[in-house]
Amino acid sequence: MRKISTNGFSDATLLDTLSPEIRPPAPAASLAGHRERLRARLISAGPEALADHEMIEIVLFLAIPRRDTKQIARLLIGRFGSFANVISASVPDLLAVEGIGEAGVAALKTVQGAAQRLARAEVLYRPVLSNWDRLMEYLQAVLAREKTEQFRILFLDNRNRLLADEIQTKGTVNHTPVYPREVVKRALELHATAVILVHNHPSGDPSPSADDIEMTREIKRATAALNIVLHDHVIVGNGQWMSFRKTSLL
Repeated sequence: MRKISTNGFSDATLLDTLSPEIRPPAPAASLAGHRERLRARLISAGPEALADHEMIEIVLFLAIPRRDTKQIARLLIGRFGSFANVISASVPDLLAVEGIGEAGVAALKTVQGAAQRLARAEVLYRPVLSNWDRLMEYLQAVLAREKTEQFRILFLDNRNRLLADEIQTKGTVNHTPVYPREVVKRALELHATAVILVHNHPSGDPSPSADDIEMTREIKRATAALNIVLHDHVIVGNGQWMSFRKTSLL
């Protein structure tokens, strides 16, 4: 058998140059030791001590116990770019990554759901107008990385506490149909006295379109007729947001 020259590289370095499809599986003892070290570092130093791919690896090895998840984690980071982008990726896009499977996808989506619920807990049943920064953090968590437009309504009580956050409609990459009568109908069902409109722009640019402005005016007329206050319309981009109220469009 012809010996491959290492040119000064260690065996481990050579293995790292191989693609995940042809790389030999890690020995069970080595894999267990690696996972134990990651767990210990997470527990002793906290999640900030781990890189994005290591956090994903920990999530995956809880769901895929008999497979080396290090390379799957690196493939995910390579494709989507960050921990946040990985857990926010669509199910079909995640399943397209070699080796992850439905168990791995379910684990990642559980983490995403947990993050969103934590953010939502910071604003639920609290006066949202005096917790605006927390509200924007929550809306970024649930909308910033969506690939299609989604129109949500925040229903508030007479103390401006959040009663419910509901998806009204989902659309395409640049359009979401919204019907003022449905907005008003749902507000009455929940006994809401005020609402905040929210939708995302998958392009990342939160600037309002002419249709956005006209739709907001129509909903304002419909809610005002029944003494329901339209506090704001927020458009969420990727890492930024725009308020109709703050830009004097409402």
